[in-house]
Parts: sequence; C-alpha cells; structure tokens
Amino acid sequence: MSYFISRVKYCSPVNQIHKVTGALFKACLLRNAWSIKGQQLKISRALSQLSSEKADSYNYVIVGAGSAGCVLANRLTEDPHSTVLLLEAGPKDTILGSKRLLWKIHMPAALTYNLCDKKYNWYYHTTSQKHMDNRIMYWPRGRVWGGSSSLNAMVYIRGHAEDYNRWSREGAVGWDYDHCLPYFKKAQTHELGADQYRGGEGPLYVSRGRASNPLHQAFLDATQEAGYPFTDDMNGYQQEGFGWMDMTVHQGKRWSTASAYLHPAISRPNLSVTEKTLVTKILFKGTKSIGVEYVKNGQRKQAFASKEVILSGGAINSPQLLMLSGIGNADDLKKLGIPVVCHLPGVGQNLQDHLEVYVQQKCSKPITLYSAQKPVNMVRIGLEWLWKFTGDGASAHLESGGFIRSQPGVPHPDIQFHFLPSQVIDHGRVASTMEAYQVHVGPMRSASVGWLKLKSTDPKDHPIIEPNYMSAERDIWELRQCVKLTREIFAQKAFENFRGPEIQPGNAVQSDKEIDAFIRQKSDSAYHPSCTCKMGQPSDNSAVVDPQTKVIGVENLRVVDASIMPSIVSGNLNAPTIMIAEKAADIIKGLPSLQEKNVPVYKPKTLETQR
Repeated sequence: MSYFISRVKYCSPVNQIHKVTGALFKACLLRNAWSIKGQQLKISRALSQLSSEKADSYNYVIVGAGSAGCVLANRLTEDPHSTVLLLEAGPKDTILGSKRLLWKIHMPAALTYNLCDKKYNWYYHTTSQKHMDNRIMYWPRGRVWGGSSSLNAMVYIRGHAEDYNRWSREGAVGWDYDHCLPYFKKAQTHELGADQYRGGEGPLYVSRGRASNPLHQAFLDATQEAGYPFTDDMNGYQQEGFGWMDMTVHQGKRWSTASAYLHPAISRPNLSVTEKTLVTKILFKGTKSIGVEYVKNGQRKQAFASKEVILSGGAINSPQLLMLSGIGNADDLKKLGIPVVCHLPGVGQNLQDHLEVYVQQKCSKPITLYSAQKPVNMVRIGLEWLWKFTGDGASAHLESGGFIRSQPGVPHPDIQFHFLPSQVIDHGRVASTMEAYQVHVGPMRSASVGWLKLKSTDPKDHPIIEPNYMSAERDIWELRQCVKLTREIFAQKAFENFRGPEIQPGNAVQSDKEIDAFIRQKSDSAYHPSCTCKMGQPSDNSAVVDPQTKVIGVENLRVVDASIMPSIVSGNLNAPTIMIAEKAADIIKGLPSLQEKNVPVYKPKTLETQR
C-alpha cells in the first residue's frame, strides 16, 4: 500500500486525468464484455437445455428390461426411425461383456444362486398366509437384464391352446390360440426344426436336454406304466402326457431374452439401454402419458416419450408403478395422498400364481446330482462349463415332466409335473442332504385369487402381496390329488431299482388330513405371479388394459408383460410372456395380427376317465 501511495505522489495532474479516463474507458469496455458474455452464457444454457430435453426424448420409453421388455426393445427398433429408451432397475447380465464372468446367470446348473441373490433379484415376500399355517412365502423375481428369464429354470412351456381361447372369452378378443400360436413360432428357433407348431427362424433358441441320467427315463417309463401317454411335444399337438421338456438353453448357456433379443439389438443407434435405474413415476399431462421420472446414481431425472410409455416390469412392478403414478383404485390412492389420474380399480387385483409341492424319494443308487454338489465336483463341473460350455453345468436338469388331468370331466390338463434327479430344500437355499429324486407338482388353474397394494408412496418399498393361497376349498383337494398321483407314479416297476424310502411327505403321512397338513406346511410358489393388470374390454370394471394392451382411461400408455394375462395359463409363464410381447410389438407397429386357423389340438377320446 505504501508503494502505491509513493508512486501517486510523483504523478502530474494531467497524467492522473489520463489515467482516470483510461480506467473508466476500460471499465466500460469490461462491463460491456461481461454483458455480452452473460448473454452468450444464457443462450448457451438455453441451447444446452433444449439439447438435453431432445436427448432425453424418445418415441418409446420401455420400463423393465425383462422377458417382455427385451422383446419390445428389439422389435420396435427394427424400424431405424423409431427411437427407444429401455430402463432397467437391475444390473447388466454380463461383466465386462463376458457371460463366463457372470456364470451365476449363464450356467444353467447355477440357477439357484440367483434365486437367493438380492443383487439380481427383487426378493419379494407375501403377507402371512392364513390358509397355509400363516407362512410368509418367498417370491424371487428377476431384477437384471433379461428379468426373470435370467433367473428361471429355463423350462419352455406354452400352456394349452384352450388357455388362449379362454382369454378371448374373458374379453381379450384377438388373443385366441389361432392368433397366439404364430407369435410363439415367430419367437422361436427349435433345435428339432420348424413344423406346424414349432418355429425355426426366431431369436429364442429352444433345445432338449443333454443329460443322460437314467432317472429321467425311469420317470417316463413309470408314467406310462401308470397309464399315461407319452407325448413327443407338450408344446405341440398334445400337451397331455409325459415327455422331454423344452428348455431355453443354447450351446450350453442360458438363453434369456437378454441373450435372444437385447444383445443382438444393443448396437443399434436408435436404442438406448440403462441399468440400475429405478423408475419412480409415470409423467402425465392431464390423462396423457408423456414420459417417466427415474432415479439413477442418486439423481432424479426425467425421460420423455413422444409416442408411448410401455410398462414391462412384470406382475408386481407394473401395477405398483401404475398406482404410484395415480392409476388404480381412487380410494386407496387418496389414503396415501397420491393424486388420482384415473380411477381403475382392477390395478393390482386378480393376482394369480401356481402353487406346487415337492414329493421326494430317497434313491438307492448313487446316480442323482447329490455327488455333483460336493465342492471338488462343483469345481470340476464349473471348469468344464467355463472352458467348453458342456457337462453337468450345461443343464438345469429339469429335463422331463408332463401334464395330466386331475379327475374325470376335466377337459384339458390341470396338473403339471417337473422331474428332477436331485433334492431341493427351501428354494435351493439349503444344500441337499442325500441321494434323492423328486417331482415338483401342482395344479395349473387354481380358484384362489389375490391382490397387491402399495405399502407406501416410496417406490423402493415393496408392495403388499396377498396371493390368498388355498382360500378356495378346491385348491387343497387338487394339491392332495397331486401328492396321491405322484406317489402312484413313484410306486411303479420302473423305479424298483432306484426306490428308497419316501422322504417327503414321508410314509407316516397317509390320511387326507395328514396330506392336507403337509401341503399347508410345505407347498410353495412356482414363481408364476400374473394377471394383476388384466386384459379385457373397457366395459369390464376389473380390466386394466384393452386387447390392444393400452391402459384404459388414459392415453399413450401400455402394459406388456405377464400382468396383462386375463387368467393364468396351464404351465410356466416365460414362453407366454415372450409371445405376448411379440404380438404386442406388431400391435404397436400397427401391423395386422398373424393368424393360423384350424391347427389341430389333441382332445381326450373320453372325459369319463382321468387318464
């Protein structure tokens, strides 16, 4: 400061005037420069905002990269002018692009790892079930690219033709078997080749088992000794009977919808895919859906859809998101303080699932998968799969099974069997304890119907899930039949060389009362939740979407997944869900529906007998 003062002392008045004038001039220039820069900054920010909004706008926003979402993402981006954003709450199904590194998903034999891993699994639980000794039931659901097709047992079952004809009668006009079969075929490439029922050019590879375990053949022989027919294709002409299962396994690897549909399309410039992205709300302008709000990396963001928002989150997530967004029963929404966009009381109702029990038999010979579960053998099996995608790791081992009718008068099969040359305890969360084999057996069209509702307005909170299991008396009778009919099959001569004591229910369980008690204690979900956004006519108060998959009462919003089934099908749900998405893709594109008329379907010669 003293230096500055000393310099001023020696300045002449003229010099001081010049300096003051120059300083003022420079200040004026500087002020103008800052003004121009400020205006440029404002323009830059505006352009950036416009660019950002444009970057976050797509023709279609799909919520859920699961069994249906992956199909839609692929089919809708076949048109290079259609832009799609696919949002998934879970992680990718690969590590560094490698399936080997994420062997827990892609090794078929490793399926139980994912059923117990919250990283790839929503890990749902039901309410306490009053008709099942107040048990809380575990419901694993996929939360990863591929959804539940990345977690399931890879069994490819379509259901019966009459399931789809029933859908049509229930209001899903245009979804009868004639209009659904072509989409099963469009999706599929079957290793046995195309025919009247199988596809030969689709992205979903379907194969038969490679395992040579003699217990599978013993099971099929025993079913024929018990009087049931053999069927060479339970997805074709004749579902009824027992035979070899179709599986979504290709070249020794799980063939999920991520593998079949998403990965082949991911390089398309008109497809954007996210991971670890939780969609929290559908955005509306009045009753018109315009986009979604989501959270990624802790930041809340928005994405806009110029054409449609499509929910493919599954039978739990899709109705949950609808309700969080103001679509559902108005009274329930108001109690939680959610503004009502559309009163649609069917959202979350009509919940249906398959229950099953495990009937287990000790095996007298060391030929089950028990030894394969010992650490040394697991390492050997794992290394072979990692090296060549072959061996015991290349199968889920549910390679044989079948469908039968529970009693005379039933028009088509209502009981399903999966045979496994191993013992499963608590969803695979507890290791097998002995050489054993089992069937998973359960009724296909139970009368009990449940519901789900929001627990809170927090999207991270799981909804209240009430399947209402065994609330109908008929259901307990059907499960009792399942146990009795399985015991009859296991008692046949074909099992003589393998049959040890019965493990479960156990020889002490014989009376109807004892069997019923066992069922209540041990039956579990087959992981087939569905029907919570029922498809039907707009005049049906319980319907959520119309036969075009559009949500009733609002615009530019669809649901495409297992939740839109009017009623549950007679079999596993993954193949029907993929079919639904294939058919919906054509609807969204405005294409006429495929149809194959008068395809023959087996009918029993008489309904006077059970078999």
